[in-house]
Formats: sequence, structure tokens, C-alpha cells
Amino acid sequence: MTTTATVATGPTFAGLTLDRPRLMAVINATPDSFSDGGEAFAVDDAVRRGRAFLAAGADILDVGGESTRPGAEPVPVAEEIRRVVPVIEALAAEGALISIDSRRAEVMRAAVNAGARIINDVSALQGDGALAAAAALAVPVILMHMQGEPGTMQDNPRYGNVVAEVRDGLLARAEACREAGIAAADIALDPGIGFGKTVAHNLSLLAHLDSLTATGYPVVLGVSRKSYIAKIDRDLPPAERVAGSVATALAAWDRGVRIFRVHDVAEHRQALAVYGAIAEAAGKGS
Repeated sequence: MTTTATVATGPTFAGLTLDRPRLMAVINATPDSFSDGGEAFAVDDAVRRGRAFLAAGADILDVGGESTRPGAEPVPVAEEIRRVVPVIEALAAEGALISIDSRRAEVMRAAVNAGARIINDVSALQGDGALAAAAALAVPVILMHMQGEPGTMQDNPRYGNVVAEVRDGLLARAEACREAGIAAADIALDPGIGFGKTVAHNLSLLAHLDSLTATGYPVVLGVSRKSYIAKIDRDLPPAERVAGSVATALAAWDRGVRIFRVHDVAEHRQALAVYGAIAEAAGKGS
């Protein structure tokens, strides 16, 4: 499948123009996320983190209550709702644009009722009732590619052509969304770096992100602090992978990505702003 999107409203997503980088800050209301598990588990800590991200330049706050790191165990739906709803309510009351990072229809409904305005699903709305819930809620969606489930996805990921298979798989899910009544302008795609992919798969996808941005759908990229960086450079712990995360974002910007899911907002904002200013000056010539 190679169908491209026709997005009548132009380069926007969830009310944000995409003429500049948009930063989607990660708030893990979990005790076990790979990079910062436990740091925002308490509601007050998560809300405080959200405010700090907004002050640093975040455009979207991505709130999640279930870790989807490799090997993660599922969280009961009621517990996931308990973790995310108070955080969303508090930050939405302050005017933040919030996405709910969840695979569950029940969580999506609770989060949107609490004030979330975007659904970000690592399983591309393939869970029970998720597609119908998203269509009924009528909010923009981010569809991520994942081979397998978080608990087993890194056991033995295989592809014939990872770039083509990820692109076509996401386009198939986008088409399913459109058939369910979700407008093309309300769909964004995420290649799912690290979700059922080896380092070689990740690098191939990153090198050919233009294959995905050429579809016409906005592309969201979540590479912040991920393990492929450590496997390239000295097996560094997550907090020491910021430079590699930023380097990836700059390369992705050149390939048409405009939305970046990050843990380190200030660093990404500054790097992308400077990179953009240099590119603008180059375009103006001497």
C-alpha cells in the first residue's frame, strides 16, 4: 500500500501549525518507565513536571500511565486511569494541550473526558474497541507502528524491508481510521523506533524518514534517550543519551519530521531553533 494522504487543512495537527518544530514532552505517570520511571508517578510531581516542560517550550504534554518499554507487563485499566486522570485534569485546567498515551479504549475515554485532546496509541488503535472509541471521541490521533507487544517485541524482530513495511502498515491503519470516520487531517504517524526493531532496523527507518513524511501525514518521532543510542555509543544510561537524541531530531527535521516526542525539552528546542536559523540564513544566500 502506498496511498498518500490528502490533508485539506494544510500543514497542521491538533491546531498546531507545522511550520516550526513542535515538541511533545513525555510525562510518565508510572513507576517503571525505562528512562524516568517513578520521577512523575505522584500526581503533584507529574503536574510540576508538566508545568516545567511548558515553561521550557513544550507544545504538547504526553501523559501515560503504562510503561511500554521492552519487557513491560500490562497495567490494569482501572490503575492506568487512576494514574493519568488527575494529572490530565490539573494540566488541562491550566490550558495545556495534552495527549493521552494509551492502548485502551476505556483509558482514552476517561482521558479525553478529563481534558486530553489527542490520542497517542503505540498499537495504532488495534486494541479492543480503540478505533471505535477514538472515532467517537473525535480528537486527533497518533498511530505508532509496533511489531508484537511490549512484553515480547524485542525478542526477535524480523522484516523483509523495514522501511516499506512500516510505512505500508501505518498507511493501512490510517486508512482504517478514515473508514471509521477520522479525518485525514486528524491523523499523524509514528514509525515506532525501538518497538519491535533492532538497531539496524531503527537506523534504516531514521535514514529514510522521508519515505514516511512523503505520505502527506504529519510524522511524530519518539527517539528520546532510547537504547539504540547507547548501542552506538558506549552503552550509556538513559540520562546520558540526550546528545544522541538531539542529533537524531536534527537529522529527522531534514527529512520532514515536525513533531518530536522528547524528555529534554529545552535542549531540543534550542538545537532545532539554531539549526533552523542556520538553514534559513543559508537559503537567503550571502
